[in-house]
Amino acid sequence: MGRIAVALLLLVVGVGVAAAAGAELPARKAGLWQVDTAISAGKSVSIKKCVDAQTDQTMQTSAGAASQRDCSKREVQKTGDTITIDSVCTIAGKTRTAHAVISGDFSSAYTMTITSQGDGGTGQRTVTTTAKWLGPCAADQKPGDTIMPNGMKMNVLEMQKGAPAPGAPAASGTPAQ
Repeated sequence: MGRIAVALLLLVVGVGVAAAAGAELPARKAGLWQVDTAISAGKSVSIKKCVDAQTDQTMQTSAGAASQRDCSKREVQKTGDTITIDSVCTIAGKTRTAHAVISGDFSSAYTMTITSQGDGGTGQRTVTTTAKWLGPCAADQKPGDTIMPNGMKMNVLEMQKGAPAPGAPAASGTPAQ
């Protein structure tokens, strides 16, 4: 899959995760997680993430703030180890409704399925994410590291602070490192 397709897939997933993550999901067990995501259009991506409690809390706080700002409706129900979220959000000027079902123990595995559609029932998409804990992070990994399908590693915590992604051009007026 090309870099553009992966970026678009991650954007679609990110929108769904933003709607879901503000629900104060349980923290994932610290270590290396394999996260496989597929959307109804047949695209899929598999990444690995090195996480700890602070990484999860930071990502949930960021996603929760975005969903509160962009979502006019948000109903969360929790039954056992299943969380169901129904939301209506405005993204890039377009309204989307989403129904998310998240289940699992978050220490060995979890699954998240998000079904969303645009205004008037158009553009329905289903995004399914399955994740499993692989073990401790490798010695050369730190919390926040995400290993993309092509082997490229980027750190989401550093990106939130404004550091460029590996291979990205430096900002104008900023020397390349």
